[in-house]
Amino acid sequence: MSLNTVLASDVAPPRPRAAEPHPVTRLIVWRVALGVVTLAVVSVIIFAATVALPGNAATAILGHSATPAQLHALEVQLHLNRSVFDQYGSWMGGILTGHPGESLANGLPVWGIVGPSALNSAVLVAVSAVIATIVGVTLGVVAALRKDSLFDHASSVVALAVTSLPEFVVAITLIILFATVIWHVLPAVSLLAPGAYAWANPRELILPVATLVVVTVPYIIRMTRAAMVEALASDYVEMARLKGMPVRRVVVVHALPNAVAPVVQVLGLTFLYLAGGIVVVEYVFAFPGIGQSLVNAVTNRDVPVIQMIVLLLAGFYVLVNIIADVVALLATPRRRLPR
Repeated sequence: MSLNTVLASDVAPPRPRAAEPHPVTRLIVWRVALGVVTLAVVSVIIFAATVALPGNAATAILGHSATPAQLHALEVQLHLNRSVFDQYGSWMGGILTGHPGESLANGLPVWGIVGPSALNSAVLVAVSAVIATIVGVTLGVVAALRKDSLFDHASSVVALAVTSLPEFVVAITLIILFATVIWHVLPAVSLLAPGAYAWANPRELILPVATLVVVTVPYIIRMTRAAMVEALASDYVEMARLKGMPVRRVVVVHALPNAVAPVVQVLGLTFLYLAGGIVVVEYVFAFPGIGQSLVNAVTNRDVPVIQMIVLLLAGFYVLVNIIADVVALLATPRRRLPR
């Protein structure tokens, strides 16, 4: 037996490398795990903040003229006499089982109050986001194609000016223009009938949607323009132009796909901004959404409703961040391919 044969027999065959998870799968699993932990921490913060609110829910319901015996009886009925840990455990158990409790203000199920409001707000956010995305991305691409032109400078100045305006200023301006002083073509407030949803009355959505679109489109325009300008100045776009490709093909096939990742991140931030901006907009237009329900719940110190709404908003933030990161990863070929 030769020396090479002996050495070859002593050397163990190489073990096959374990297949690494796909980058998209790894990102989704990691972000979902972080999202669950984030929601758990947020739930503790929400519960602690509502418990620390001044006053007492029983006093808010019965008024200051109630006797101590009446207050104590209502506290026992609402389980406010339990320890903080017991109350948190009962609340989280109800959330996980789909029964978040009853309203302290009127005794109705919390989900029966929050559910319809959340649907109305979801319609408002979805319609505003779709319109703002189409308008913002289109104007941003046009501004990038006409860099340093009059349209580019004018759109930049207008976008910067509108970005500095708060939501309530834009809302009141639109009300003055289209509902009260100048023209009387749209309703100034969105008074939906009890049990009615936003999609059943499209006219009630016009001014709230217009307000959210006006305050979000400038940011999308500026970020899209910046991403497109960088893509249009790249070597591969210059090579496509030298080959004599039409401008439309250069923009759609070469430039825009490489600007998608930062634009998606901007759109994700826009969605998150809309989730916070609806509170002010819904209050101004009396829109029966989750923002209006939150204001009413804080006024009535309706703790279960406050906790449910804030937890829903936190879950929306986590979900949008996960979706934005996954889409941005899918839009970047060098990052989505396993290595």
